[in-house]
Amino acid sequence: MPFWLFKSEPFKWSWDQQVKKGTEPWNGVRNYQAANNMKAMKKGDQGFFYHSNEGLDILGIVEVAKEFYPDPTDEKGRFGMVDVKAVKPLPRPVTLKEIKDTPALADMALVRQGRLSVSPVTDKEWEIICKMGGL
Repeated sequence: MPFWLFKSEPFKWSWDQQVKKGTEPWNGVRNYQAANNMKAMKKGDQGFFYHSNEGLDILGIVEVAKEFYPDPTDEKGRFGMVDVKAVKPLPRPVTLKEIKDTPALADMALVRQGRLSVSPVTDKEWEIICKMGGL
C-alpha cells in the first residue's frame, strides 16, 4: 500500500480540526505534481498529517476515504481532491528538524521538495517516522 504526506498550514486547517471533523475533503491543491499524487491514491491509503509553516511537524495519520474527484473550489476545473479521515495521532510529533537530521530520510520528498503539499512516502520512510513518533 502506498503512503503519503499531506501538508497543511495549521491556521488554515490543523490536525485538531481534522480530528474533530473526522473526514474532510483535501481541497485547494493547485500544484500539478501534488494533484497527480492525489490521482494515484486509493481508498485506504494512509498518510502523515504535517503542519507546515508553523510547527513543522508530523502530528498524526490520516487515511484516504474517497478517491480523487473534481475540486469545486477550482473555478477552471483543472484540479481535484480526495477525502481524508483522521486515523490516530502520533504519540510524539516528529519534527522537520528530526527528519532532516536522520540520514535514512535524506531523500524523502518532504526534505527534497519542501514546497510540495502532497507527496509520496516510501515504506522505509513510513516505518522510520512511525518509530520516531512512538508507534
